[in-house]
Amino acid sequence: MNDLTLSRRPLAWIERLWSSIADRGQPYADVPAESVPPLERARQLAAALLTGRGEASGAALSRELLHVLADLSPEDRLQFCRDIATSYLPDADALREAATAYLAEPSPANATRLADTAEPPRQELLRRINQGQGGTAALVALRKEMLPALRGTPDLAALDADLRHLFTSWFNRGFLELRRIDWNTPAAVLEKLIVYEAVHEIDGWSDLRRRLAADRRCFAFFHPALPGEPLIFVEVALVLGLSDAVQPLLAPDTDLAAQRARAAAADTAIFYSISNCQDGLRGISFGNFLIKQVVEELKAELPQLSRFATLSPVPGFRRWLTRQEGLPELPDAEPPAEDQRDALLALCARYLTHSEPGRPPADPVARFHLGNGARLERINWRGNLAARGLAESGGIMVNYLYDPDSIEANHEAFARAGTVARGVEVDALLEPKPIRKRARG
Repeated sequence: MNDLTLSRRPLAWIERLWSSIADRGQPYADVPAESVPPLERARQLAAALLTGRGEASGAALSRELLHVLADLSPEDRLQFCRDIATSYLPDADALREAATAYLAEPSPANATRLADTAEPPRQELLRRINQGQGGTAALVALRKEMLPALRGTPDLAALDADLRHLFTSWFNRGFLELRRIDWNTPAAVLEKLIVYEAVHEIDGWSDLRRRLAADRRCFAFFHPALPGEPLIFVEVALVLGLSDAVQPLLAPDTDLAAQRARAAAADTAIFYSISNCQDGLRGISFGNFLIKQVVEELKAELPQLSRFATLSPVPGFRRWLTRQEGLPELPDAEPPAEDQRDALLALCARYLTHSEPGRPPADPVARFHLGNGARLERINWRGNLAARGLAESGGIMVNYLYDPDSIEANHEAFARAGTVARGVEVDALLEPKPIRKRARG
């Protein structure tokens, strides 16, 4: 079974209704014969779906097309994507006429006409595919399968842009549901957390149970078109003060009373892992909404919390450091030497705060949190001694502080001028100091 295969779960009432409509529309749908080769059958179904006008017959065609796509080989699905990317284009003459009219008279009516004419028929085809049972999940899976081929197949870029455009609407914040994940959450969802965790690997059920303990919280966004499938989730530790290392947060602990006591005494919520779950939704941002909403949820549940911060990786630091001449080098699989601490922390501060004029910091995690209005609060030595942390940044981790009173001001300053809000400890690291290159032995 591939990702495009229709789910066998019980249908929600709206899906049962739509399935019933598709059943009634089957006699009126222009469905190609079973003898037609599968790829050609998919092409014909797409053409019939786009040109059809009946709601019931359209539901039947969409359902049939989704079944055919699920049964195609990966190579034929990719060819189908190329076909619709290059075949369903705007009418060139109509577009030229609309553009000429707008240039002659840039009125709202002409602007609307130009926008409508410029929209490729592909987008309407994708909307109609989406009406079939499981259509949204199938399109997300189709994009996931398509993404690795984008670099070698430029024709697919237009279809990818259409899917991103539509997903931005279909998965906007108004449709998302925030749920807390705990040990009573259905096992099917808990299993997906183990699979999707992208920052700190979850080592089986006992490790997952620790991350859902009384002094921990986990929240995820869900969408009604993908029930049981988290889109993104965040793991939170309730602690005293800013955490400077992740290993203590991940350490086993089965003392329920101690966990509850720590939760009651906590003054800080540390967001130590944020994982996007759906590769097909890459480029569709959920994290900014997630963090801000989780902050509100935690404040309501635990009013004693006074700080909300991350303990984040610095995934681009090693790559950046290797491109600089005359600077210390990070060892491959062990922590850097203690005598390199000051130099490497200062270099990491420079990496996270300085960029080319008009461009945001190079580090993707920094761009995400700073763009959300967080403050670069502290840079932590030996914050992650796991293999991945050492490989990416020599074990260095970062606290980004989400201060509700300054989030919007920080966001505006970063968005307008690339200004990085910084804590005093980061400022101290940026003061000029001599940099010693580590001697090679």
